[in-house]
Amino acid sequence: WGNVSVVGMRGPGAMFGEAYAAAGEPLLVDVVADQDCTVLFLNLAKVVGPCSCRCDHHALVARNMIAAIARQSLALSRRIFHVAPKSIRGKVLAYLSNEAERTGTREFDIPFNRQQLADYLSVNRSAMSQELCQLRDEGRIRFRRNHFALLRPPISLSGRP
Repeated sequence: WGNVSVVGMRGPGAMFGEAYAAAGEPLLVDVVADQDCTVLFLNLAKVVGPCSCRCDHHALVARNMIAAIARQSLALSRRIFHVAPKSIRGKVLAYLSNEAERTGTREFDIPFNRQQLADYLSVNRSAMSQELCQLRDEGRIRFRRNHFALLRPPISLSGRP
């Protein structure tokens, strides 16, 4: 319908759609590559199902798939924290604070350009850019393209100072 919402980004070698495959559900989203790539589709039932040889490889693949699904679940939970605030400022600060916590530093790169970040946070790009500039002018952040620095202590999502 012409609407775009970025749910997440994946890099080389990453998986997508693993929860849909495990549940046997059709993929409800479009996946778009920003460069040439090869996609490998797996029949998950055959990959994680028992093998007549009773080899350890199938158990390892099953554990890896469970871990991948758990990571995706956590990523979606983080996204809920990022888009839950009602204001654009709240969404931007929630996202940047989480990135600072995730990287363990107040200075970090994000995987999004401005339009992708706006789509991820479900906000208007121009309004988000204006909010970023206000935060910069207030001395709370510094940024250049996708590189950010939090100049004041980040807001903790975990409730820790």
